[in-house]
Amino acid sequence: MKEKTKVLLIICDGLGGRPVESMGGLTPLEVARTPNLDRLAANGISGLMDTIRPGVVPGSDVAHLAILGYDPYEVYTGRGPFEAAGVGIELKAGDIAFRCNFASVDDAGIVTDRRAGRIKDASPFDDVISAIELDDAKVLFKAGTEHRGALVLRGEGLSAAVGPLDPKKEGKPLKECKPLDDTPEAARTARILNQFSAKAREALEAHPLNEQRRADGKLPANAILIRGAGVVPHIPDFEERFELKAACISGAAFYAGIARSMGMDIVTVDGATGGLDTDVGVKITGACELLDKGYDMVFVHVKATDNLGHDGKAIEKAAMIERIDDALEAMPPEGTLLVLTGDHSTPCEMKNHSADPVPILMSGPGVRTDAVDTFGERPAMTGGLGRIRGIEVVPTFLGITGRAKKYGA
Repeated sequence: MKEKTKVLLIICDGLGGRPVESMGGLTPLEVARTPNLDRLAANGISGLMDTIRPGVVPGSDVAHLAILGYDPYEVYTGRGPFEAAGVGIELKAGDIAFRCNFASVDDAGIVTDRRAGRIKDASPFDDVISAIELDDAKVLFKAGTEHRGALVLRGEGLSAAVGPLDPKKEGKPLKECKPLDDTPEAARTARILNQFSAKAREALEAHPLNEQRRADGKLPANAILIRGAGVVPHIPDFEERFELKAACISGAAFYAGIARSMGMDIVTVDGATGGLDTDVGVKITGACELLDKGYDMVFVHVKATDNLGHDGKAIEKAAMIERIDDALEAMPPEGTLLVLTGDHSTPCEMKNHSADPVPILMSGPGVRTDAVDTFGERPAMTGGLGRIRGIEVVPTFLGITGRAKKYGA
């Protein structure tokens, strides 16, 4: 029996954009030199994707849930549990997990940089943060990629119904955590978080790494911004749901955490950093090797396009897209369907996510090609996939690869 077509899913975080005046009204994707993406579009089928639905600005967490086949309105409990899973913290029932940023604050508690100067490695802080003692909960903390980290509170009578301590903008003071409902559990959790925040600031201020950063003229990572509270979600196993043995390659821990929560195997490759210095070619080569070893699908995540969108660096974002394109020269391998898209748009002029749909292409065996011959936001408007939602991506490639189930007699 002929082997079924395999799937290589590449999600370029924050891929989409809006016209940039300094680029002649083109987006970074449209400006970028992308001969391989254009070739794949010419030999494939393209379209636009609203990750959640039109008009909704997607967070990366719900966007990836949708693209990987899960309705976030049914399974999403907050981002924190995925951050915790990504850095390797095993959650138990009753745990409350949070996503965190290491940040820089001044003496008055005003946030001066939400990413602590994009610190490269915050893991030296793990021990002092994890050693913080609280009145009514145990602290589990681990740094993730660059400035990111995950916090888990373990104890009796905790609640995820608490607000963030992150002001979301620089130039504003650290927020006080407040309960979001009238339960004693929420009030207790808010009190615990405020206690943790104060103790974390004290521990970080005196840490030798921050003393060295100041001496080197760098911003200190002297505060933790906390948000995204959530309880352990129940997510059906990906392989059981779609009959696809799947693996994930991601330099950023959070996205590996999403995949791990679905039961995917997490594979690390040297050179996959989750930052601007990531080696996209190594990721894709590693994914192809996994497909050769028996996996039906491999999900590859590339983070840097989103980072540059958030930083407002349009020229650099276009250059990063060109690096991704260079890594696609030999794509797709024989017997493989390549699916490439973004999880959301991050326009450089907004420096944030937007509700704009993102282009998506599918190229490989079984594809009924359309007339699109370049890959970009505007060419994708005329593609044969039309305008789809994220939740429709997996069913679409299951159909192309001959894996879809018949409906009806």
